[in-house]
Amino acid sequence: MRLTVLPTADLGRDGLRALRALLDAAFPADADGAGGFDDASFDHALGGVHVLAGPLHDPVGHAAVVGRRLLHDGVALRTGYVEAVAVRPGSQGGGLGGRLMAEVDRIVRGGYRLGALGAAARAARLYRRHGWEPWCGPLAALTPYGVVDTPDERGTVHVLPVDAPLDPARALVCDWRDGELW
Repeated sequence: MRLTVLPTADLGRDGLRALRALLDAAFPADADGAGGFDDASFDHALGGVHVLAGPLHDPVGHAAVVGRRLLHDGVALRTGYVEAVAVRPGSQGGGLGGRLMAEVDRIVRGGYRLGALGAAARAARLYRRHGWEPWCGPLAALTPYGVVDTPDERGTVHVLPVDAPLDPARALVCDWRDGELW
């Protein structure tokens, strides 16, 4: 299956609708209506570049790389933040997620000082196979109220150091956004 890399602006309305349908199918809400892929999470996946598997109007797989600034040891690092990695149910387990991540790795290594992502437990093994490491140091967020620790995210944030020296004794601090910060 062919992979296509394109910016959000080139998705168009139909492409955005098809992408949202894929993400809703890949991340369904549970029986109580909890979980799922909410509007804030969709917004987080926009504004960067998208790696799509399959046709634009009916994608089978997707991953996005969006620019963020993460602070570490007093330095604002240009970070390729990975969002909305998904493969349509029924197509999972065939290696498509690995192909998407190989292209994501190329994009991150080619344009950023650091790669980062928030990983669900079920996806962490995929990211580790591609060289992403769980961040074992402290985590925090730069909020409207100042820097706030985010200890509940420990173990879910993964990094791909490109040329940024990272010291796990120092906090990794994300920028502010609505919804999930990491």
